[in-house]
Amino acid sequence: MVFVSGFKLTLGLIVAIGAQNAFVLRQGLRREHVLPVALFCAASDAALIALGVSGFAVATRSAPWLAEALRWGGVAFLLWYGARAALAAWRGGEALEATNGGKQSLRTVMLTLAAITWANPHVWLDTVVLIGAVSAQFPGQGLVFWAGASAASFSFFLALAYGARLLAPMFARPVAWRVLEACVALILWSVAAKLIWGGL
Repeated sequence: MVFVSGFKLTLGLIVAIGAQNAFVLRQGLRREHVLPVALFCAASDAALIALGVSGFAVATRSAPWLAEALRWGGVAFLLWYGARAALAAWRGGEALEATNGGKQSLRTVMLTLAAITWANPHVWLDTVVLIGAVSAQFPGQGLVFWAGASAASFSFFLALAYGARLLAPMFARPVAWRVLEACVALILWSVAAKLIWGGL
């Protein structure tokens, strides 16, 4: 159950389309350095989640009020993030276009991806702060929660990178983005509701 909670929360957060996911989709569409790109994103998530889970385990022992404060901070963030996704679904108008151009070196691609991943405050907020805060709801089971969260990240990025070719025609249509954003909103709001009631 703890594994599933970590998996579900992480999947709900990373499925939202952002700079990192758009970059992975682009590389998948180009069939260029697909495996290194997917593994880098997933491994980065796993490392950041581990930081959040281990950090909160230590912090909550010395400051028991911290988990509760961050629990409600997580609720607020999830509600806001879900509302943003719902608004994007309502407005629509998004569409994905593959980027054309010459083949880039692996070094160039990975440096760009590193900047998109590690310099993005939303990545830190999602993995270290939010997922770390939620993991505090499962004392003594941080490793299982981390395993579920990391499994979600590896599953998502590998599926996104290698499934991009199949998704390209669909995401050329704005309606597909509206459905995706609506699903993201529902997932995030469901996690927030469960946090309000004391756990996932």
